[in-house]
Amino acid sequence: MDAPHDGTSSRRGAVRAPQSLVAGLGLIGLGLFGVWASSDLDYGSLRAIGPGLMPFWLSIGVAVCGLALAIAGFTHDGAPLQSFTLRGPLVISLAILAFAVTIRPFAIGGIVTPGLGLIVAGPLAIVIAGYAGTEARFLELLTLALFLTAGCMLLFGDMLNLPIPIFPTAFIQAMTGVLPSRTLLRIAVGVLVLAGLVLLLVQRRSGRREPIEVARHSLTT
Repeated sequence: MDAPHDGTSSRRGAVRAPQSLVAGLGLIGLGLFGVWASSDLDYGSLRAIGPGLMPFWLSIGVAVCGLALAIAGFTHDGAPLQSFTLRGPLVISLAILAFAVTIRPFAIGGIVTPGLGLIVAGPLAIVIAGYAGTEARFLELLTLALFLTAGCMLLFGDMLNLPIPIFPTAFIQAMTGVLPSRTLLRIAVGVLVLAGLVLLLVQRRSGRREPIEVARHSLTT
C-alpha cells in the first residue's frame, strides 16, 4: 500500500517547502522596504531614541526571520503552495491605507484629510485588518483594537516619547494650555483600557446567555 500523502512528505528537488520559501522571500522584501523607507528618519541614540530607530531594527528583524524561513524551505520538508484568495491582501492593504490617511493630515489633490491621531487611526486599522479573515467578529476586533492602541500610545507616546500624533488635530488645538500633553495621553490610555474591559465583560456575559444546542440522536437497529 502507498503511504498516505499529507502534503508535507519528502520532496525531490532543491526546494522542499515551497510555502516556506515564498513566505520567507516575502518577509525579506518587506524588511528591505522598511529599511529603505526609514532611511530618511533620524535614528537618534539609546538615550534619545529617534523616530527611525525602531522601524529600522524592526525591519531588520523581519528580514532576518524571512531569511531563516527561506532557508528552511531548502532544508526541511513542508507544505506546497496552495491557492489563495485576494481578500486577505486587499483588506490588509486597505487597513494600511486607512491608517496612513487618518493618523495625520493627508493631502489628496485639493482635499486634505483631518489628522485623527493614533487614538482613532489605530483602532480603525486594526478593525479593518481583522476582516481579512472569514470569521471576524466586530466586538472582538474592537476590544483587541482598544487594548493594542492603548499599549502603543503608552509605549511610543509616553515611555519612548516618539513624535507620533496621538490625538486629533482639532482636539490638540482645543486642549492646548488646559492639561499637559502627557497627562492627556495617560487619561486617554485609561479610557481605552476601561472601554476594552467593558466590551470584554459584555462579550463574556452574552456568551453565557447563549442557549446550548443539544443535537438529537436517533438509534437505529
